[in-house]
Amino acid sequence: MPASPPGRAAALDRSRHAAPQVFERLRDLILSLEMAPGTVLSRADLAAHFGLSQTPVRDALIKLGEEGLVDIFPQHATVVSRIDAAAAAQAQFLRRSIEAEVVFTLTGHADAVLLSQLRAQIDVQTALTGSTAYLDFIAADRAFHRLMYVAAGVPDLFDLVRKHSGHVDRLRMLNLPSVGKQRAIVRDHRRIVDAIASGDAAAAQASLRDHLSGTLGQIDAIRQAHPDYFTA
Repeated sequence: MPASPPGRAAALDRSRHAAPQVFERLRDLILSLEMAPGTVLSRADLAAHFGLSQTPVRDALIKLGEEGLVDIFPQHATVVSRIDAAAAAQAQFLRRSIEAEVVFTLTGHADAVLLSQLRAQIDVQTALTGSTAYLDFIAADRAFHRLMYVAAGVPDLFDLVRKHSGHVDRLRMLNLPSVGKQRAIVRDHRRIVDAIASGDAAAAQASLRDHLSGTLGQIDAIRQAHPDYFTA
């Protein structure tokens, strides 16, 4: 059965192009699993939901397809893609490779302002640990990592990684409620920052790699708990 986004549509910013806004809103719904894998999307229903013609909705769906978040079957249906474990592993390989260089670049060169900003994001996550405000926790996590990309002078690579991370981001969303997962993330972030501050590049890279391996290490358990969310 075709599905529209849950809840009432917030008004779009009419001073901006509609397609990118629809793309971001649908992307957020897919990554948060409010639109579960396998959900059928109706272009007509989405257009009515957002108060638009079908053209910007079509353009948004095409972009989501390019990121692997929807499967488009011409003249038939558009479906929220199921999680592809192989695609998730490749995306995480890309991220680990880039971020290992990011923390190497920052080690011994991070100023007090950056270290303070990173620790402030850790404080936000610490305050959220144990709550069900998962999207807020993830937002603080994303802000933490983006700060490092910006400080290393490669902010565009953060956007590149994000574009390829839809499958692993959904895995992370499924894994985040696991007992101890939020505390482990906060612990890893502290270790990364402490290593950067102390000038220990090897420790910073090792902590980063351990940090970015946690979710994929639980993929069998996640798949067992949510078999319908995965590709065969």
